[in-house]
Amino acid sequence: MLSNYLKIFLRNLKKNPAYILINILGLAVGMAASLLILMFVHHELSYEDFHEKKDRIYRVSRAFMNQEGEVNLHLGHAAPPFGPLLKSDFSKEIEESVRLMNINILIKNGSDVFEEERFFFADPEVFNVFSWEVLKGNPQTALSSPDGLVLTEEMARKYFGQTDVLGKSLEVMVGSVRFDVQVTGVMKNIPDNSHLQPDFLASMEPVINFYGGYESMMRNYGSNNFSTYLLLNDGIKPGELEKQIPSFLDRHISESSSGVKASTWTKLQFWPLSSIHLHSNLDSEVQPNSSIEYVYIYSAIAIFILLIACVNFMNLATARSAKRAMEVGLRKVMGADKSVLIRQFMGETIMMTLFGLLIALLLVFLTIPSFSDFTNKDLNMEMLAQGRYIIMILGMVLLVGLVAGSYPSLFLSGFQPVKVLKGTYKIGSIHEKFRSMLVVGQFAISIMLIVAVLVVLNQLDYMKNKDLGFDKESLVILPSYTELTDNYEILRERYLSHPGITEMALGSRVPSGRLLDSQGAQAEVRGELTSLDVRISDVHVSHTFFKTFGIEFASGRDFDYRLASDSLQAFILNESAVRAIGWANPEEAIDKQFTYGNRRGYVVGVTKDFHFESLHQPISPMVFLIPDERFNSVAFKIKEDQKEEVLAYLKEEWQALRPDFPFNYYTVEDRFAQQYEAEEKVGAVFGFFAGLAILISILGLFGLSAYATEQRVKEIGIRKVMGASVGSILLLLGKDFLKLVLFGFLIAVPIAWFGMSKWLENFAYSISVSWLIFILAGLSAMLVAALTVSSQTIRAALINPVDSMKVE
Repeated sequence: MLSNYLKIFLRNLKKNPAYILINILGLAVGMAASLLILMFVHHELSYEDFHEKKDRIYRVSRAFMNQEGEVNLHLGHAAPPFGPLLKSDFSKEIEESVRLMNINILIKNGSDVFEEERFFFADPEVFNVFSWEVLKGNPQTALSSPDGLVLTEEMARKYFGQTDVLGKSLEVMVGSVRFDVQVTGVMKNIPDNSHLQPDFLASMEPVINFYGGYESMMRNYGSNNFSTYLLLNDGIKPGELEKQIPSFLDRHISESSSGVKASTWTKLQFWPLSSIHLHSNLDSEVQPNSSIEYVYIYSAIAIFILLIACVNFMNLATARSAKRAMEVGLRKVMGADKSVLIRQFMGETIMMTLFGLLIALLLVFLTIPSFSDFTNKDLNMEMLAQGRYIIMILGMVLLVGLVAGSYPSLFLSGFQPVKVLKGTYKIGSIHEKFRSMLVVGQFAISIMLIVAVLVVLNQLDYMKNKDLGFDKESLVILPSYTELTDNYEILRERYLSHPGITEMALGSRVPSGRLLDSQGAQAEVRGELTSLDVRISDVHVSHTFFKTFGIEFASGRDFDYRLASDSLQAFILNESAVRAIGWANPEEAIDKQFTYGNRRGYVVGVTKDFHFESLHQPISPMVFLIPDERFNSVAFKIKEDQKEEVLAYLKEEWQALRPDFPFNYYTVEDRFAQQYEAEEKVGAVFGFFAGLAILISILGLFGLSAYATEQRVKEIGIRKVMGASVGSILLLLGKDFLKLVLFGFLIAVPIAWFGMSKWLENFAYSISVSWLIFILAGLSAMLVAALTVSSQTIRAALINPVDSMKVE
């Protein structure tokens, strides 16, 4: 039977090569795109699958609320006491708890110094929870010694050129602190489908010492820097455990001086390990996560692309039905019933689908390196050789074959042999309308994708060019260090002597970062010092911070280095903080009493609101103060036309002052741009697959218009003899197709508007979906359709009428 299908397929290929190739190519492109998306989606859904106990592992997050119970900060990290206390208090429910602390450190190996971002301090029990395979060393004792270090194979080769490295030492530098670590274990490289990918796991002992010892660390509920994971016992429901957390918090965290219980302003939440990557996008994460929304979007695109390819097949098969009508009639006369004919046509479709699959696999092979780099995922052709992928591919071939071949099979097998053999059989209007509906659906999908591309591009342009309220250009940021902060005024004068540096400042955080630091505050409202129920983020700055960043004041003044009281008592707020406190305007805030943490003073200035964080977040209430320490960054305002000279100078100065540390800098402008990389990729994905959708639609429209033109060649000849112009013939043949595109446009508009409006809700500041976008999308689809159809109709219209009249 298969050999018969193959013979028929080859015979049809020889008789109608263009038709067959258009169908196969359309299916191939659709399947190739779907395979790429399938690999990406499966990879996204496979996060943490390699952990044997993943179904029992939960991460602890910490949220902070205002007096109304609304969450105003939700961290994927928690304070150091929570892990051990949870295990101690709920020993029947929790088998194990572990904490990890990620910090950028410098590792010195001989004369070489490297900055490492995936360096984690971890509790010794970490290997009891996570299934990281230790190749050398004992995982039960590897992190028990104060200087223990477990590193991956890749890092072992990087630092020592081999993996047999037990007992070897490295020097670690964290700020001004240096200590030695000894390799006690080597583990297999962590798969990239995990939100937690340590290259180094070090003993927690240095962190305990930093906090002033274990007892001091266990009293610190404000340092939320620890990724905390719980391994629950079998059968324990995390929801039931969470119900006991409020009393747990009240038991361990003391009430405030006014009698406020801890459970009213903070809470803990448990996240299943496998849900973190796609469902957790909190205010702090180990690394940026993805979103389940994008998995849905990409999956929908894959389905749409396949549907468009299947629609092409159905349209072309039914449009050319007259070519096979005689064959069907003869087969029925010879005794073939409808089921036999259906099997035959379905078999031919699946045969073409298999040929399309071969081309699709070739396309995947050619594009997967670029697609893998683009998505930053470890995707490769070897994945397709796995059993589950083979099943998925065969299932896709069968599904495409059934969907694409079902209607043509039923349609062709339904021909009445008497009418066919007499030459009186005509395709009914119902079938014509159905085919038109399929074309409408094709272009509706294409237009929706075009709208999505235009909306994403417009939103990106808006984010990149929006006035942030400060001068983001020409700002170079370096990490701060003790030698600089201790001699700041002397070094500032020295740096400003360079003609390319116009200003310099220090800050605990700088614009383009996240505002994660806050303390309790009180403000003078209606003559009384009142505790505030709003979260006000703090930024510690030097006197020249606002001048360096070009931040404007709404009222009051800047910090003044000549006033010693400014370093002890002065506060500067932003307009959002003034509104949150309840003052009528920025002018009212000046000279009002203000207490923040342990510092009491008064407000000396109010800045205009500016975007410290990305446009994903609304502008937060902020307070700025001058501290004794806690400067993490140093900012340089430079002249853009002297950027290369300034960077060379800064590097030279850095190497002179910090010879053991690499010179790493970033610009504020670039860092803001990096925060929109996810949207950049979404736009690129939409653009790429919208292009494919249009390409497949063009193939189908090309085939349909070619066939329609072929059927009306004699009519065209007669019209030309009667005086019709090429333009009028073009309008005659093209208007029906353009009507279908217009109907597709009308269907696409409300769906695309709803979908993109929902997507824009992810941003605190966004564009509105303009009608101009829909008009551009519709005109683009119209233009593509017009060019495709006209390429065939013009060719037919230019044929000599004498030759046209001879066509049978």
